[in-house]
Amino acid sequence: MMVPFTLKVSDEHIEDLSHRLRHTRLPEPQTVPDWSQGVPRQIIADMCQAWLEEHDWRHLESELNAYEQWRTEIDGLRIHFLYARSSRKDARPLLVTHGWPGSIVEFLDVLPGLINPPDDQPAFHVVLPSLPGYGFSDKPAARGWGIERIADAWASLMARLGHPRFLAQGGDWGAMITTTLAIRHPEQVAMMHTPVPWARKPDGLSDDTLTSTEKRWLADLAEFRAKGGGYAAVMSTRPQTFGYGLVDSPVAQLAWILEAYLGHGDTDDDGKPLVPRRRMLDNAAYNWFSASGASSARLYWESLGKMDMTTPVTVPSAVSVFPKELMKLPRSWVEARYTDLRYWKALERGGHFAMLEVPDTFIAELRAAFAHAPL
Repeated sequence: MMVPFTLKVSDEHIEDLSHRLRHTRLPEPQTVPDWSQGVPRQIIADMCQAWLEEHDWRHLESELNAYEQWRTEIDGLRIHFLYARSSRKDARPLLVTHGWPGSIVEFLDVLPGLINPPDDQPAFHVVLPSLPGYGFSDKPAARGWGIERIADAWASLMARLGHPRFLAQGGDWGAMITTTLAIRHPEQVAMMHTPVPWARKPDGLSDDTLTSTEKRWLADLAEFRAKGGGYAAVMSTRPQTFGYGLVDSPVAQLAWILEAYLGHGDTDDDGKPLVPRRRMLDNAAYNWFSASGASSARLYWESLGKMDMTTPVTVPSAVSVFPKELMKLPRSWVEARYTDLRYWKALERGGHFAMLEVPDTFIAELRAAFAHAPL
């Protein structure tokens, strides 16, 4: 059974958030002039003030409630999802999966272009589920909700919606889940798209075959793993301890949102983040009101480092490489695993949150990629 869902946070919860922000206790400033110790104090202070004085939660509620939202039980867990249907008769179903610390909110700016495009562009019925433990999906009460179980749940969700065959897209955890979905349910996935393909270096392949750009990509990845992966290490080993601060302190929640959006995103020519500040605060508030700091972190405990990296992906696939994405792999590595790679493009701008940073480019990439999808 599917139950309609309308997002409505009580005035009391909104006032409680304001009270906590007004009485925030920040630590002393970092002892370095850069980000090597984390998000600088002044950025946190400025964003806390903006959250308190500028952010309009009710506006975000109205944006989300403008679309159909539902909850349905799958494998013992009630899953929340947004269902944005196109008016076009030729629209194709598209399942989009978010990551951490994101949510379905990240895709609000691209939904209109996907569901109501110009007449000469493809249209999609977009299904946006909240991952288990994220947003307003249930929080698992027992272990076992890793990427394989989520992929199986997504296959069941799409079948329940009357889409036995569909397109799939995802980045971050969504990339891992989308790849897993393609492996486990190839008869349902007509084509997949991701900015983060997961593949290993093929046996016997010499690095001499790589371009200078691909070598730089691998160097960037090595640097990130050495210096930027602390958050993942904490959540994959101590998600419960990690979660206490995020569920009790909006500033802690905000800090980790900013660590991701500012630390892993692209900037304009003046160094200004491409992710709009309002959307950073939207996602901080969405995570705060859903109290998902601990439950969302548990996905790292369940699945980080445990993904199947060797099984070939045989469904038609597409990859868009954004220059500031965290993991950019050589095309030869990707082609060795994604054996029906029909679309590949390296972009000039955008990062880990391309749907927020360069929404028009993100839309154009999905249109171009899925033009190669079989009927």
